[in-house]
Amino acid sequence: MTRRRLTNEMWGLETSCFVCESTNSAGLALAFFADDDRGTVEATFRLGAEHSGAPSLVHGGVSLAILDEAQAWAVIALGGVWAVTHTTRATFDRPVFVDAEHRVVARLDGPVDGDAGRLATHATVIDGDGRELVHSSSEFVVLGEAQAVAYGAGAIVEEHRDHLRPDGGSVS
Repeated sequence: MTRRRLTNEMWGLETSCFVCESTNSAGLALAFFADDDRGTVEATFRLGAEHSGAPSLVHGGVSLAILDEAQAWAVIALGGVWAVTHTTRATFDRPVFVDAEHRVVARLDGPVDGDAGRLATHATVIDGDGRELVHSSSEFVVLGEAQAVAYGAGAIVEEHRDHLRPDGGSVS
């Protein structure tokens, strides 16, 4: 199994991402890993009452942020491109409880309608018993080089491209 830890530094980015940046003291600091053999990006997490909405439940918006971040990492690490979320649709099948172990798993489904400029993703929050709790399907819009530079991701375009996909490829 080829498992890679995903960090912002490896892409040459300076960020204070709420979900994944370990130096953001107000953030969640989730550690994401790419599994190239399985074609997934994953993170485990346990959130406390400070992340609740209803008593004992993780706030839905926090769950959505985690799902979105997992899908974004799938686009970057598995797809080899820099993109931003365009649309998201989520279904909450079961509650996500505070103080419980969870895992988020994301996949890159590929181009939308054959358009390599739009990528489909899917992510799921799973509890410690393996039950699927929340599903999210999203569409990402791939940024061109000028857009990536404008959004501060220019380093990905050239200098750090070799970190994206192990085979140096991109989404076809």
